[in-house]
Amino acid sequence: MEAWQLFLNSLGPIALGALLGTIPLALASFALGLVIAIGIALMRISVNPVLSASARFYISVIRGTPLLVQLFVIFYGMPAVGITIDPWPSAIIALSLNVGGYGAEIVRASILSVPKGQWEAAYTVGMNRTRTLTRIILPQAARVSVPPLSNTFISLVKDTSLASTILVTELFRVTQQIAAASYQVMVVYLTAALVYWVICLVLSSGQGAIERRLDSRVAH
Repeated sequence: MEAWQLFLNSLGPIALGALLGTIPLALASFALGLVIAIGIALMRISVNPVLSASARFYISVIRGTPLLVQLFVIFYGMPAVGITIDPWPSAIIALSLNVGGYGAEIVRASILSVPKGQWEAAYTVGMNRTRTLTRIILPQAARVSVPPLSNTFISLVKDTSLASTILVTELFRVTQQIAAASYQVMVVYLTAALVYWVICLVLSSGQGAIERRLDSRVAH
């Protein structure tokens, strides 16, 4: 089969693998990971030493071990203790925990970037710590965290390719299947690279639009 024909024939299935596998996997993992990140970040800045130490330990483990190892521990390792998890849930759990570890430091830094005067002003009008955090601090921290969290999501889209190692059918696994059948790996993998690139370009454009929107609100 000619290279151009193979490219055209493989582009559709690979793009479909992205739409049905990669993107849903990335969205679900990022949403859950963001919830984890916020929780860990709040534990990290807590005055409770146990909570703070637990959060530091979690972040250290996640950032200090490869994502591939984390995937394997959940999918291949958990059955050793009697817990068997299907490929898709395993991938979502591993990716979410990974996002939570990296995202927690982003959220923490964003919270700490809000001037202390904002806390003091809120306390002055009678707000407690929880209300100050939810009503005053987190909304301001959200704007600061958009660029780094957007970069985390873009990286996550590419990291979903590792889910193919635990039999999750997404963009990269579809690519592997086509390459194995065609024996023309260069064309097929370049097609996959093109699809990843287009997805990341779209996400980068969306990131820029969100940042401009937030900046315009601040300006007004």
